[in-house]
Amino acid sequence: MSDQYIVSARKYRPQTFDTVVGQEHITTTLKNAMRNNHLAHAFLFCGPRGVGKTTCARILARTLNCEHPTADMEACGSCSNCQSFNNNTSFNIFELDAASNNSVDDIRSLTEQVRFAPQQGKYKVYIIDEVHMLSTAAFNAFLKTLEEPPPYAIFILATTEKHKILPTILSRCQIFDFKRITTNDTVQHLVQIASKEHIVADEAALHVIAQKSEGCMRDALSILDRISSFTNGQLTYAATMEHLNQLDADFYFKITDFILSSDVAGTLLLLDDVLDRGFEGDVILDGFAEHFRNLLLCKDARMAKLLDVPNNHKPIYHEKANQAPPSFILSALNVINESVLEYKNANNRRLHTELCLIRLCYLLQTINQTPSDEKKNFSPSSNVAQTTATASPKAVPKVVLEHTQSIHSEETLVQEPALYNSPIPIETAAIKTAPFTQSESPTSVRRVSRNMIQHAATKNENEQQKMSLNDVSLNLIQKIFDDYKAQLKNENKSILYNAFNIVKLDLNEQKALHITAPDNITDSNIQIEKSALQDYIKKEIGLIVSITNSFVESNDEPREKALSKAEIFAVMSEKNPLLYQLRDTLKMSIDY
Repeated sequence: MSDQYIVSARKYRPQTFDTVVGQEHITTTLKNAMRNNHLAHAFLFCGPRGVGKTTCARILARTLNCEHPTADMEACGSCSNCQSFNNNTSFNIFELDAASNNSVDDIRSLTEQVRFAPQQGKYKVYIIDEVHMLSTAAFNAFLKTLEEPPPYAIFILATTEKHKILPTILSRCQIFDFKRITTNDTVQHLVQIASKEHIVADEAALHVIAQKSEGCMRDALSILDRISSFTNGQLTYAATMEHLNQLDADFYFKITDFILSSDVAGTLLLLDDVLDRGFEGDVILDGFAEHFRNLLLCKDARMAKLLDVPNNHKPIYHEKANQAPPSFILSALNVINESVLEYKNANNRRLHTELCLIRLCYLLQTINQTPSDEKKNFSPSSNVAQTTATASPKAVPKVVLEHTQSIHSEETLVQEPALYNSPIPIETAAIKTAPFTQSESPTSVRRVSRNMIQHAATKNENEQQKMSLNDVSLNLIQKIFDDYKAQLKNENKSILYNAFNIVKLDLNEQKALHITAPDNITDSNIQIEKSALQDYIKKEIGLIVSITNSFVESNDEPREKALSKAEIFAVMSEKNPLLYQLRDTLKMSIDY
């Protein structure tokens, strides 16, 4: 029977400080502290996952109890304490998982063990992993022991979320911040593991694995095991990209060539092929952002160290960067960034991705367009159709031509759709109905057109008012007034409707409307509704009519006085005296 398989993350777990990857600032400090006998009683190891926090805690615990440490303060590995540690039989090292042992009783059990001195070795080391999972009560129960432990007790706390730990705990610990492992350090370590496991791996493939792990060595080793099983120990760049479901650099190099040559058809066909392979649009856009960022870095030799790509890809990036001007790369990054931010809100995400690529295809031509070229496109005698027809077929797409031929409103002219923003030479699609003067610049077409439209609108409005003032009559105002009353009736505003029914209208020579009410109450209602009536008249005839109101009580006809209930009964009783007898018989009373 063959030996049991052990994953690489456990099989090649560092056993000494020298084998810890990417944390030299931590290991050097710990070795110097042991060499100078300046060890703290409590440590807090914090940082991202998979960077060596628990590993360093175990190495420290093993080295502290080693009987014959080396001159470099590494464990000898042969003494009884080292052997018991390797066999997991040491009574001086205790590991506690705070994720599952986070109550007060668990901490109380731990503090009771601290009272007993070690039977063998110098120190009793307590390693508490995921310490941020302890409850507040457990933290408080741990405070006194953590602050003043026995001289032989050392606590090592490990966590990925330092901000969740109480400040009183942090103040009692010596804090060590672990950093993410760099891509180069991960690649070098993977090369050593691959040679020990007899795995044939391309450097580019290992570089992709290191990038995918995002600084976590445990993830990198897990990916290495998975892909080596998938490829039967033959790690190639293509197989690695396929297994990780990532787009290789060849796709971005090809599509960049299409974009630089303004080949929309080739770009969309290549995108369709990638989408058919199951890739989502956001993955493609994120890859584009990283790709153009690398192209920008290649523009300056001082930024070459920031280029995080395989070595065999760097010459290609330098070549492509020389083909594209910096202004194009910066504008492309801006376009891609906007598309990434708006991707989640897009209803048709495939179309959203395609529009981004179309804008990139016309971006270079927009940047390279000179003022002389624009003047040719805007000849004095040209209209919209002639302007777009004389432009270069690649400079203005067909959709832009159709768009310019259908522009008839101010809103369409001033506000451009997202497709025709800065990357596409939309200036060639602006409307210019009057010839340019010698002082006009083609770059101000949209500003001139907006001013022309505003001037024309103001002129038309003035002409309309001038014509309408001569045609305003009392009959016209009365008709509008009746329509407004009908609207009040439909809105169940009976009080206002009744008030408008008993008023009198007059129109003077200055076309000012005067409303006369028969009483003060009616006049108050007219005053309340006067502004709304004025707006309604303006809406109907397109001009503002001045409205005044007043009230004059009429004395021509005497108004009947309202009677009370007692007075009504008295009047009725005079006509029929039997009402008094009926009232007394039924013992009724008048409700005053």
